[in-house]
Order: sequence, then C-alpha cells, then structure tokens
Amino acid sequence: MPEIGQETKARHWSRTRNLTILVLVIWFVFAFVLPWFAKELNAFSFLGFPLGYYFIVQGSLIVFVLLIFFQNWRQDVIDDEAGVGEE
Repeated sequence: MPEIGQETKARHWSRTRNLTILVLVIWFVFAFVLPWFAKELNAFSFLGFPLGYYFIVQGSLIVFVLLIFFQNWRQDVIDDEAGVGEE
C-alpha cells in the first residue's frame, strides 16, 4: 500500500470533518429545532395527524436513517479519493 502524503491527509481530514459537521447540523435541526416548533406545526395536519407530531415521530426517524446511509456513502467517496482503506 502506498504511503499517503501530508497534503492528502490534511485534505481527507478536512473533508471528513466538514461531512461530520454537516450531518450533525442536520441531526440537530431534526432532533431539537423541529420539536421546539412542534406546537406551532400542530395547527396543520397531515394524513389526519397533527403536522408537528407527524414530523417528529415519522419524519425525524426517516431523516436519521437516511443520514446514516448518506454519511457512509459520502465517507466512502472521500476515502476512495484519498486512497484510504484500499486493500
């Protein structure tokens, strides 16, 4: 396996850090911001459920699972471009 240069390591870490920050920001919005406004969202309904309830119970769970797949996919791309984890 070839040695990875310092510049490649720094770029890899920068991209990994930025991806982590993005995922955490999205997670924060769906874990804390939307529930904070759930009472206001309950003025509307979706499929017979209050919108705030629906967002928190269904939407957040869907987003969290999608975030897992998104982060894994993007991290694989970042690792492949940097030559990390190749066997």
